[in-house]
Amino acid sequence: MKKSSILIVEDEPLIADDIARILKNHEYIVTAIVDESLAALKSVAEKVPDVALLDINIEGDVDGIELAPRLRVPFIFLTSYYDQSTLNRARAVNPSGYIVKPFNENDLIANIEIATLKSKGNVITKSEPVKLFVRKDQEILSLNSDEIIYAEAFDNYSIVHTEKNKYIISHTLKSVEEKLLPLGFIRIHRSYLINFEAIDSISEGMVFLKGHQVLIGKSYRKDFFDRLSML
Repeated sequence: MKKSSILIVEDEPLIADDIARILKNHEYIVTAIVDESLAALKSVAEKVPDVALLDINIEGDVDGIELAPRLRVPFIFLTSYYDQSTLNRARAVNPSGYIVKPFNENDLIANIEIATLKSKGNVITKSEPVKLFVRKDQEILSLNSDEIIYAEAFDNYSIVHTEKNKYIISHTLKSVEEKLLPLGFIRIHRSYLINFEAIDSISEGMVFLKGHQVLIGKSYRKDFFDRLSML
């Protein structure tokens, strides 16, 4: 029987390598080793693991507990933090396991086995559209995620485009990307994030989406075309 695939989110390279070695010795597939939230979201968007192993104290502004539900896959916390406040936060996001460092190899494997047995057949590769909220003038408007065609960087802000409207968001594109990657969006340019389901055609280095056209960046071109299922 094929072993499960595991994403490792750990910002201490020696520990990450040790975990990867243990998993490979037990014939698990390591989909990626990353050290911060955006890289984890990108990895899951490209290849959905059966389980994510998450250190709580990772690089960046978003810690492992905040990241966990955004991945939309079963997850196990692996951390040296076991104070009551951290435990309460961790419990609130319903992890499949919680392992305290320094970890025991048998405990690690047992937790992974339990998590995968509980989750087989229930992994979400792309979530259903969710309701988001944006500001327009003095109003706060609701917007379904599948209404968004693409988002673009605009200085330290972002502009979110639907078929007929656009909204200026007071966050960088990187921040917007963290919310939209699990919802079927992909980065095709340093300044553009698109809804993959909205693509109508691709021509001359451009993607056409519901009456909009967006440039494909050279450094994103290969990854983008690798995502296309060609007949």
